[in-house]
Amino acid sequence: MSAAPDELVRAVEAVLFAAESPMSVAAIRAYVGEGADVPRALEQLVEDYAGRGIAPVRRGDRWHFETAPDLARFLRRDREEPRRLSRAGIETLAIIAYHEPVTRAEIEAIRGVQVAKGTIDVLMEAGWVRPAGRREVPGRPLTYATTPEFLSHFGLRSRRDLPGMDDLRAAGLLDPIDVALAGELESGDESD
Repeated sequence: MSAAPDELVRAVEAVLFAAESPMSVAAIRAYVGEGADVPRALEQLVEDYAGRGIAPVRRGDRWHFETAPDLARFLRRDREEPRRLSRAGIETLAIIAYHEPVTRAEIEAIRGVQVAKGTIDVLMEAGWVRPAGRREVPGRPLTYATTPEFLSHFGLRSRRDLPGMDDLRAAGLLDPIDVALAGELESGDESD
């Protein structure tokens, strides 16, 4: 016979279930009480929902309920058309994710070509990129960073979950020129 769930776990479950958007621990705590051990309650919910049709999921520093990935096919009525990004859009998004906060000029320096005005607009429209303030240098250029929606869309808990050079190389996503260039950069660092 299982023990009755504790009141805090039930309260956190109810708050998350009723939330219109993902919530931080502090936002949940505002509903259930400032002294509440919300992280413990969330851990208990993750354990309680393991293997079920929905589960509480952490994306960045926010929590929400999400359908189990293996059951998503039951919820689709119409075939979704995937949003296709141009190569420039993908490169720009990757640069922002790995170097944030980053200015347009820094993106252009890394890519080696000018960033079209619409490229960053498309990423902002998708909800994956946001303005992140201004750099304290002459001209005060605007900086860009990724959003919690970016993490959620790509199934990341944080930016630390982005693949590193070794991961990309192992997956065969770097062509031989990229691998050679990375090797030159690494050996150049050792000679300093």
